[in-house]
Amino acid sequence: MRIAVIGAGNIGRTLGGKWAAAGHDVVYGVRRPGEPGTAAVADAAAGAEVVVLAVPGAAAKEVVTSLGSELADRVVVDATNDVQGSGKLHALEELADGAHPVRAFNTLGWENFENPVVGGVTADLLYAAEEGVAKETAETLIRDVGLEPVWVGGVEAFDVVDSVTRLWFTLVFQRGLGRRLAFKVLRDA
Repeated sequence: MRIAVIGAGNIGRTLGGKWAAAGHDVVYGVRRPGEPGTAAVADAAAGAEVVVLAVPGAAAKEVVTSLGSELADRVVVDATNDVQGSGKLHALEELADGAHPVRAFNTLGWENFENPVVGGVTADLLYAAEEGVAKETAETLIRDVGLEPVWVGGVEAFDVVDSVTRLWFTLVFQRGLGRRLAFKVLRDA
């Protein structure tokens, strides 16, 4: 897949590096391109099948709005968390019609994407996406990072996934359990 990762910080670079290693064509959309593998945000998104938002949470809505109809017919993965905002943690409600939204890669710290095995166990990544191309793409991208996907539901489950994010923040920052904390869903077969 051709993937535009919008943002080149810890999360963007870690995810993009994993996907490139898995054989995907990755370009980073940044404000000031110049490094190899970077392009202006709109240019990166223009040729991509998948657009991943990995910018600071407060900037995500602006990025989505600026790309507008360019996101139609593309899978759009929001990995951001607008913890300073007064509303939702994600920017997916700003998407133009026709985009295929995915809420994923926002419930764990980047360290868990870099090394998805915690305590000898491969971590799960809880995500939400509409059935069809969005769900199929999300599962591929999650597995290509080395995590096990756990589908929570469609767009109606974005807030449920965001609740997992709030739990991670509470355990890591308020309870001091450390950023290498991840989740595993256990059930009888």
